[in-house]
Amino acid sequence: MQRREFSRSLLAAGATTALGAATALAFAPAHAQPAGLKEGADFVRLGRPAPVDSPADKIEVVEFFAYTCIHCYNFEPLFSDWMKKVPGHVVVRRTPVAFNDAFVPLQRLYYALEAMGQVDALHEKVFRAIHVDKQRLTTPEAIATWMAAQGVDREKFTGFFNSFAVAGKAKRATQLQDAYQVEGTPSLGVGGRYYVTGQGPRTLVVANALIADLRKA
Repeated sequence: MQRREFSRSLLAAGATTALGAATALAFAPAHAQPAGLKEGADFVRLGRPAPVDSPADKIEVVEFFAYTCIHCYNFEPLFSDWMKKVPGHVVVRRTPVAFNDAFVPLQRLYYALEAMGQVDALHEKVFRAIHVDKQRLTTPEAIATWMAAQGVDREKFTGFFNSFAVAGKAKRATQLQDAYQVEGTPSLGVGGRYYVTGQGPRTLVVANALIADLRKA
């Protein structure tokens, strides 16, 4: 889903997927192409490297997503299965985007789930609540009520949701999103050097090729 579509309708579940990269990135200097890929179509090479948290001997892959994005919901089973199969030299993490302040509650929801060790249990259920059950999880109150309905202690969840740690992670997520110049979701950042827009299942084919390219560097 494109950033402009989010701006027009944060909770609409039918906007177009991310098809293009940021204009500024399109004019990055030319380099050798990873095998079978076309720069500017399959991926964008960042003009300035994005920060990575993984050790130097690891390749970090970041998924940029939004719970309100229908394409992220459709991509989630593919990405989740891919995560289970990546080799040991690859570190994968999810990063919820915030194209404006309205995204922040759902950003904090993800990091609260992470802090509570509940991502595996509830991450996909958040997607289903929004896109299948049509629940409007737009406010902290609505989110806390939904979490309580999932059997999570409401007071404990609220404590994590409002914590400085979760707020800090949400802020850093937005900074990373900006470093990769994310314009839509789902999309991937690879090794702090490449940005891959959503292309359905091919997104992961591209990611695998870029990982292999970085592995050879």
